[in-house]
Amino acid sequence: MIGGDLKVARRGLMFILSSPSGAGKTTLADRLLKKEDQMTLSVSATTRPRRPGEAHGQDYYFVSEDEFFRMRDEGEFLEWANVFGHYYGTPRVLVENTLSKGQDVLFDIDWQGAQQLAQVAGEDVVKVFILPPSREELERRLRQRAQDTEEVVQKRMAKADAEISHWAEYDYVIVNYDLDESEKLLSSILFAERLKRRRQTGLSQIVKGMIREE
Repeated sequence: MIGGDLKVARRGLMFILSSPSGAGKTTLADRLLKKEDQMTLSVSATTRPRRPGEAHGQDYYFVSEDEFFRMRDEGEFLEWANVFGHYYGTPRVLVENTLSKGQDVLFDIDWQGAQQLAQVAGEDVVKVFILPPSREELERRLRQRAQDTEEVVQKRMAKADAEISHWAEYDYVIVNYDLDESEKLLSSILFAERLKRRRQTGLSQIVKGMIREE
């Protein structure tokens, strides 16, 4: 991490990464999590069925629709959404407990989730949007993955227009020309945000000890 570990007690932050599919967001999120021991990935609750290899509490918290609606109605989610017929939500208590311990939470979510989190969490939120170098490069990367049919690629490209249109709502925007360079920029943003005075909760006590009372 750039600059090393901070020595002053601080409150954690909610670090949001958004991008159109294929821009490199997931790869950058994985790299950040591997190098940042003060950061954890947000684990969402969902009503969709568990897939082979997924673990409850690690990949998602798998719940019934009735349980999800109860949690939603009782204000237990920071944000929630219906995606292709299944519900997803961010558990409030888990995130707030993590932040209070000086740990950061990474969110890999779209612009709608980012808007909801910004409305309820305010100054705890830092939003970063990842852009591809060009539309042509985005399409090339989607095809290079060889994971989707032509129909799916075209749907992702169409959806990219709507996602990219929200770029100006973010605090930072990184054009991902190169993964290594983009990773360095993300780390720089994270370290600078950790240094903001309002997040360093231990500063007032340190300053108090420096000033002599008359």
